[in-house]
Amino acid sequence: MVLAKAHRQRIEPNQRVGNCTIRTLEMMFELRLDSGLSPYFNAGQEMTLKSVLIAVGLASVTALAGCTTDSSTLFSNPYTTKRDAGYQIPSIPQSKIPEQFRRKVVTYMTTEKPGTVIVDTGSKHLYYVMGGGKAVRYGIGVGREGFEWKGTSRVALKREWPVWTPPAAMIKRRPELAKWRGGMPGGLDNALGARAMYLYTKSGDTGYRLHGTPEWWSIGKAMSSGCIRLINQDVIDLYNRVEIGAKVIVK
Repeated sequence: MVLAKAHRQRIEPNQRVGNCTIRTLEMMFELRLDSGLSPYFNAGQEMTLKSVLIAVGLASVTALAGCTTDSSTLFSNPYTTKRDAGYQIPSIPQSKIPEQFRRKVVTYMTTEKPGTVIVDTGSKHLYYVMGGGKAVRYGIGVGREGFEWKGTSRVALKREWPVWTPPAAMIKRRPELAKWRGGMPGGLDNALGARAMYLYTKSGDTGYRLHGTPEWWSIGKAMSSGCIRLINQDVIDLYNRVEIGAKVIVK
């Protein structure tokens, strides 16, 4: 058994342990460990497997067996009930969210700088670029047919539990929204959810937002009026990462 004998062995960086190469393990540990116990090389460029096992013990045997840099366990249970600014955001059964739309850190190669937000409307994913070939990936809902958009903008404003004011064109399509012509107060039923990031270009407000939604079941679908929506728990996480002035690319 590898775990029983490993501490007595020395291995090369490309040698396999179980079904993983040491380089793969090393990348995984970079995500899972923030201590000094990650795998290391000595002067002879060999890796001591004992150090790998210490890290594996912290990262869990499950991670070793799966051997993936798309670590779905980095956020072990991100959709639990959350108390925020006096509001109780309800929990979401994780099993109800398709795995590909759950928040996770993934390998993502890009020339864009860390802090950039990249929205892939085709795959229904939003990536927050971390650097080092990594990004936080979120599932999103996008604009339905006739409301799609693409382009590059910047985050000009950020708001917690924002007021939502339906535009005149939306009120014309949906007269029942006329009561919110002056703005719908923030809250659990607000269309913008728990957070909103307002996208501007040199020409001004695009009218588009990155925002939360109480309709978590809409993630992975094209049913919005053009804005990019995230699960409330996810939009809070993204909001805490994104800075004013951050570049947003929608493609």
